[in-house]
Amino acid sequence: MTRRLLSIATLYPAPQRPGFGRFVSRQMEALAARGDWDVTVVNPIGLPPLPLKRYAKLMAIPPVEQAGSVTVHHPRFTLIPGLSGRFNPALITRAILPLVRRLHAAQPFDMVDAQFFYPDGPAAARIAGALGLPFAMKARGSDIHYWGERASALRQMRDASASASAVLSVSAALGRDMAVLGLETGHLQVHYTGLDRQRFRPLPRAEARQSVASLGIATDGPLVVSVGALVPVKGLDLAIRAMAHLPAAVRLVIVGEGSQDQALRALAESCGVAAKVRFLGNVGHDVLPALLSAADAMVLPSEREGLANAWIEALACGTPVVIPDIGGAREVVRNPAAGRLVERDPAAIARGLEDVIAARTPQDKIAACAANFSWEENAARLAEIYESVVAAR
Repeated sequence: MTRRLLSIATLYPAPQRPGFGRFVSRQMEALAARGDWDVTVVNPIGLPPLPLKRYAKLMAIPPVEQAGSVTVHHPRFTLIPGLSGRFNPALITRAILPLVRRLHAAQPFDMVDAQFFYPDGPAAARIAGALGLPFAMKARGSDIHYWGERASALRQMRDASASASAVLSVSAALGRDMAVLGLETGHLQVHYTGLDRQRFRPLPRAEARQSVASLGIATDGPLVVSVGALVPVKGLDLAIRAMAHLPAAVRLVIVGEGSQDQALRALAESCGVAAKVRFLGNVGHDVLPALLSAADAMVLPSEREGLANAWIEALACGTPVVIPDIGGAREVVRNPAAGRLVERDPAAIARGLEDVIAARTPQDKIAACAANFSWEENAARLAEIYESVVAAR
């Protein structure tokens, strides 16, 4: 029997923003590919009441599209940038409820899920209640750590999680953080991220370096890569400052875009390491695995994470990680081959990088640390959890 899932996801790719929530789309596509679940995604697009330039490309997102075997709807809802956060679940619900009622009437769903605890979770709880369906909600990291510090959002998350049939978390550590906040964890299930093992696999380092040399990256010395949005929570300023503690031959390549781009470039200049730091912006799907395989280490000094996809992708390419002891880091860095857990301090980060560079651990031994991660395993586990939800109705 094929079950039908309605998934609410505020972060999801669209033609105008293909990398936005890509890890969510991979999960949904992997679940749909199994054949036992038919997946419909509703990706609410928040737009201000008056046109603003930075929202212009969102207006061109199509109302509905087919992404492989997943149907994705992109309804709009009105938000006030920086002000309507506490009201967004209600605004989303009001905007999408007519759509989901029509979809449910045409072909009934078996359950609803939320891909993030906020604002998706409270909205999914209301949608599921209106349709008379069970629902599940998943915690990923910043949805807990950021919104958990805001009283209105936390109250809504507590209420939603208390009524959910299943609560998922990307790591056991994140689950413990959720319990501290008073969120429902009595029936918490850890659901690790997936991994495209065809893309993220070790390429011989020399071959990979030759392949990325066309990007203007110096490959004649130790190479460190940092993959993450250029926003304060990722701590890329610490990675740049760490370069001042490392030999001149060590180079840092930063992959990603974000609001801190110019500030980080200025920081590299002021620290005297601009010649050692290269900003690549976002890179193509085929470039990132080669870049990770070419690197001696991947550094990401985030302030908070659940369990970062970038950690797993680096390990799968045979590249050790140097990361803080946050979120599910201990669930990933289980032995020295995987990398080092360090303090969020430039000198400590530099020492961790020196350690893994000097260790010269074989790529296949490092890649073995990510052996349990795949989108197939991710989807199988999700299907198992969701089948139990539907069966318990």
